[in-house]
Amino acid sequence: MHKDFVVIGGGAAGFFGALACAEKSPGARIAILEKTRQPLAKVRISGGGRCNTTHHCFEPALLMTRYPRGSSFLRSLFHRFQPRDTVAWFEARGVILKTEDDGRMFPITDSSQTIIDCFQKEAAKLGIDVCLGVEVTAAARCPDDLFLITTAGGEEIRCKSILVATGSNPKSHTWLQSLGHTIISPVPSLFTFHIEDERISGLAGVAVKEVHLRCGSYKETGPLLITHWGLSGPATLRLSAWAARELHDKEYSAELKINWAPSFKQEDLRAVLLQAKQSTPGKRITADSLFGLPRQLWERLLLYSGIDPEMRYSGLSNALLQRVIEILTASSMQIRGKSLHKEEFVTCGGICLDEVHPQTMESRVCPGLYFAGEVLDVDGITGGFNFQSAWTTSWVAAQAMTNQAMTNVRI
Repeated sequence: MHKDFVVIGGGAAGFFGALACAEKSPGARIAILEKTRQPLAKVRISGGGRCNTTHHCFEPALLMTRYPRGSSFLRSLFHRFQPRDTVAWFEARGVILKTEDDGRMFPITDSSQTIIDCFQKEAAKLGIDVCLGVEVTAAARCPDDLFLITTAGGEEIRCKSILVATGSNPKSHTWLQSLGHTIISPVPSLFTFHIEDERISGLAGVAVKEVHLRCGSYKETGPLLITHWGLSGPATLRLSAWAARELHDKEYSAELKINWAPSFKQEDLRAVLLQAKQSTPGKRITADSLFGLPRQLWERLLLYSGIDPEMRYSGLSNALLQRVIEILTASSMQIRGKSLHKEEFVTCGGICLDEVHPQTMESRVCPGLYFAGEVLDVDGITGGFNFQSAWTTSWVAAQAMTNQAMTNVRI
């Protein structure tokens, strides 16, 4: 089989890159090789099946700060293709995206199938061969400057350029290393925390609109969800991304500090409690939750502070008041493991960025080999940022691949 361009990996980056190649180079022979029978699997489950397509962050300098690894590498790329371009790309193909309060962007259908249908329809229209159940086991650069790809089924494919979009699949690392590349060992980047603590035990499903989390030198603020096994929600997932390497090295055992009321200063907390004591001394402290906390959590934190459920504000001593403030602003819990967040499963690690040209996404050690998406040592926090890096890197790679091919003779 002879092709002009071969894309290895049928996920978000792979499809987007193949489509960009076909749009810029009409008539080019392009194939997507996907080892499973289910292409675009992560697109399908992302965002609870709604597909968090990108984020409403249209300033490259701000956008790059959402990436724990690879931010500097991405900066110039975002000046070429950023979320605004993603929105325009999908709108031009009849897919309208909406923005939610937290900046995440989804198709207005609230269905990831809308994105999948768009990609598959475009691939068919542009004549891209989507080959499913095809696993690449080797790739070699030949003396004629073409590539020879070998599959697990024994098929051989020759092509001018390869776009590698295999995600964190470890099987691809073997043949990428044979081409001279360095692989930074992948570890999970978005995960929830296993925590056993009486302050949250039995409160699964309770959500807090905003907390401040700190683990070592890493900090994050945002919504939090209490689960059967510990803590989840955007704040937890984002913190896990920033601290991914450190937590991995510590075998996911670390201290977590929680401020349950980050929008209040300690003196404000004290003032509110003292005002309640003065104005309603006979009222039970647990009667109404304060500081925007869910009732169940408020009662649990008070109990942990040493306050009986029947205690009135008149019995709130200075020592107990100080204890409540400490629990609200600096609860300490122990992380004792992790659970992968299946909807947003992401790893850090992959191809060393020093070995990739940021202007073209081409390999510095193997000309004609390009990279896009999670196969690179690039990862973002939750919120559509990982898909955006996939769209950006694959689009830039496609421009460079087709520009280079225009100077070569067809196979």
